[in-house]
Amino acid sequence: MKFAMLLLLAVLPAMVISQSQPASGPGLPSVAVPKTTAVLVIQTPRQGVTFEQVMAVIPDEIRATVKLYLDGKIREWYSRGDGKGVVFLLDARTADEARAMVEALPLGKAQLMNTEYIPVGPLMPLRALNPEGLQ
Repeated sequence: MKFAMLLLLAVLPAMVISQSQPASGPGLPSVAVPKTTAVLVIQTPRQGVTFEQVMAVIPDEIRATVKLYLDGKIREWYSRGDGKGVVFLLDARTADEARAMVEALPLGKAQLMNTEYIPVGPLMPLRALNPEGLQ
C-alpha cells in the first residue's frame, strides 16, 4: 500500500498536467473534463484606468459584492498578492453565469476592469485512487 501511494504521488503531477492539455496523438487516453462546480474570476484594472477612477466606484462595489457574498454567490474573495486586482471564487456553473454576476457589479458596469473567467471542478486524476468506486 505504501508503495502504491508513493507511485501515485510520483505520477499525479504528470496526470494533473495532462488533464489541462488535449490529447496529442493516437493511443493517448482522452482527458476527463470535470463538472464545473465554481468559476474563478481574476480582475485587474484596464490599461489607462486610474486609481481615482476605481476608487470612485469602490463604495458601491463593496456593498454589491458583500450582498453577493451574503447571498452565497461569492464563496471566497481575495486581493491579489501583487496588489493588481482581486480574485473571486463564484458559485456558478458556467463562465457565462459568472460573467453575468460580475458585469452587474458597479466596476463591471463602468467597464474599468479586465476580467478572466476560469471554470473549475474536482481534480479528476484523483479518480486513480479508486477507479472502480469513483466512476
